[in-house]
Amino acid sequence: MEKKVQRVIIAVLGGMGVILAGRSISLLQKDGYQWGMVLAGNAYSELGEEAAAGYLPLFQYEESDAQTSETFLQRVYEAAKDQIPFYGYWKQQSARAKVIEDENTCHALIEANEQAAERLLGENQQQAIDEENERAKAESAGGEAASDADAAAGSQESGESEAEQTSAVPHPQIDLSAEALSDYNYVLNNFFVVDPNTYTDENEINAAAFLEKDLTMAAEKDKPQILIYHTHSQEGFADSAEGDVSTSVVAVGDYLTQILEEQYGYQVIHMTDTFDLVNGELDRSKAYNYAQGPVEQMIAENPSIEVVIDLHRDGVPEGTRLVTDINGKPTARIMLFNGLSRTADNGELDYLPNPYIQDNLAFSFQLSYQAKQYYPDFTRCIYLKGYRYNLHVRPRSILLEVGAQTNTFEEAKNAMEPFADILHRVLSGSG
Repeated sequence: MEKKVQRVIIAVLGGMGVILAGRSISLLQKDGYQWGMVLAGNAYSELGEEAAAGYLPLFQYEESDAQTSETFLQRVYEAAKDQIPFYGYWKQQSARAKVIEDENTCHALIEANEQAAERLLGENQQQAIDEENERAKAESAGGEAASDADAAAGSQESGESEAEQTSAVPHPQIDLSAEALSDYNYVLNNFFVVDPNTYTDENEINAAAFLEKDLTMAAEKDKPQILIYHTHSQEGFADSAEGDVSTSVVAVGDYLTQILEEQYGYQVIHMTDTFDLVNGELDRSKAYNYAQGPVEQMIAENPSIEVVIDLHRDGVPEGTRLVTDINGKPTARIMLFNGLSRTADNGELDYLPNPYIQDNLAFSFQLSYQAKQYYPDFTRCIYLKGYRYNLHVRPRSILLEVGAQTNTFEEAKNAMEPFADILHRVLSGSG
């Protein structure tokens, strides 16, 4: 009799498992792998209890005078779980759901993203070479080449130096066509890195929608439009002198302010408050909380501010060098950073509302898109993480990581020139 009951119960729960499996697969296909992983991971842990409550109420009864550690119902329950598709897999994987977030985790993700981008870059470069060879053959068959005199005259008419051409002429090294950018996975691999503490999908990461969003604004000389501040004002570089603000991330902010005002005509407020230094002691654990009030107050006092930049430098393993060459200068590479107010464990964080998530994602994407055209090796990625990081104060808010502790101050300072250029291209619509 006991064996018959076991078989009946196992058959019922096995059927439920098949239904759940079908729904899980449908979910994965419809809403994407990451979202499906989160929901299915939560579903498995409640499956046994829901099945017991709905179909086998005896499972809810606890035998208080049981003489053994494993009752009949417990044995049936354990046997039934083995029959449910995906249940054992999700149980084995549950320990991986909560990833310990540290710098090594973040940089491993970024490194993997960059390796994928390099592979795609190589493929695109080879395609470009093949296309150029075909073009050369066609031109050779079509007529005579221009004379040296004509080429020299054309060069004089251009009136531009080689360095100026490098910064002014688009030369992307990845495919930025509308067709390529309509591919969610292509955009994700070439522009973004998603931290394991959050998730996104193709409805949120939409390159066409990002590029269609109007983020332009006219430069004004009589009212502030851009706010620059530093949640971590004590961050320095490889050759920074401890306590010397003139070689810190704050001085990089000074240089960016100077370029934006003198070269592009924007009015900028540069806050140099120290939010990570409490009573003379370095304390970054609550720096975002300390920064929120003063930043919001500054915006309230200057409602004309439309762009907010929290300028940092990253922390990487000591052997990592985030440097490239732009216009003959050693230049620190940058990373853009967005908080999604959403974690893998808790879903949407209602206590950290941010009505500007899509605006900020579009802002980061348009900046990265301009960089991909004019300075292909300048940006590392757009890093997506789970919390808010005070990016809720304006629609054009970004957290900018300029190089890392392994870069020199000069390299970080040099990075402000191309960054100011791509920022102006986005704000002026001239990209």
